[in-house]
Amino acid sequence: MAATEQVILVDENDQAVGTAEKLHAHREGLCHRAFSVFIFNNGLLLLQQRAKEKYHSPNLWTNTCCSHPRPDENIIQAGQRRLKEEMGLLVPLQAAGKFHYIAHFNNGLIENEVDHVLVGTINQTEVTPNEKEVQAYRWVTPAELYEELEEFPERFTPWLRQALDVALCL
Repeated sequence: MAATEQVILVDENDQAVGTAEKLHAHREGLCHRAFSVFIFNNGLLLLQQRAKEKYHSPNLWTNTCCSHPRPDENIIQAGQRRLKEEMGLLVPLQAAGKFHYIAHFNNGLIENEVDHVLVGTINQTEVTPNEKEVQAYRWVTPAELYEELEEFPERFTPWLRQALDVALCL
């Protein structure tokens, strides 16, 4: 994580109220804008396992990619940028909705995010993820994922369930 990377601080209505350095926002639990991308292929959903070096939620399974928009980019542009950086995919995305969540991590960091859910579709199953971001990927049906989330919630990021619900309501 770059020390100078900025996130957009928002109020409870997702109105921008300023910016903050990314790690500072996570240390202080400042509410900020984020996005979660879900890529589908013939009813299957692409999941990634976060790299073990990630600053929070290492080794956990999550949606196709997630991050924060920069102060000068909109949510769709940000989602497409990170999807290319993390998974090597160029995919048109559309907004499915958003939700707010707060999660506390063992290392003291706090996610306090208004998370915009973005979805896209591809016709391929091979992906070339960035090894610094992603240690593995797999395709699952939403039903399989809901079953795993129920049985093994500790294997997944804390935002995945809510984000999945929004993605599937599109």
